[in-house]
Amino acid sequence: QAQLVESGGGLVRAGGSLRLSCAVSLYPFNNYAMGWFRQAPGKEREFVGVVNWSGKRTRYGDSVAGRFTISRDNDMHAVDLQMNKLKPEDTAIYYCAATPWGDSLDRQDYEYNYWGQGTQVTVSS
Repeated sequence: QAQLVESGGGLVRAGGSLRLSCAVSLYPFNNYAMGWFRQAPGKEREFVGVVNWSGKRTRYGDSVAGRFTISRDNDMHAVDLQMNKLKPEDTAIYYCAATPWGDSLDRQDYEYNYWGQGTQVTVSS
């Protein structure tokens, strides 16, 4: 059974950094592109970024481009989200997700079949 488990969330001051990790039980893992999404209270789920199956191609949402970086380790079945220069508006629950379209860089959440439970990120001003 597929399982995605996020970790690394927490409270950080504006301008600080956090690194989220997602441990993934999907086989074969390198068939899947891995995305990160977030949802703030009262707002729709927002695309953060995606990495393709090989880790060589990425795509980011406009609000995080240049500050966030996605990477993956296919041997460890893990995908990370490094978040720098955090802003209060980055406060949300962050979810990792998997799509079987391994070379896609999909922004649409409906393209993703598997989701984690989420991890809370809170950025104080």
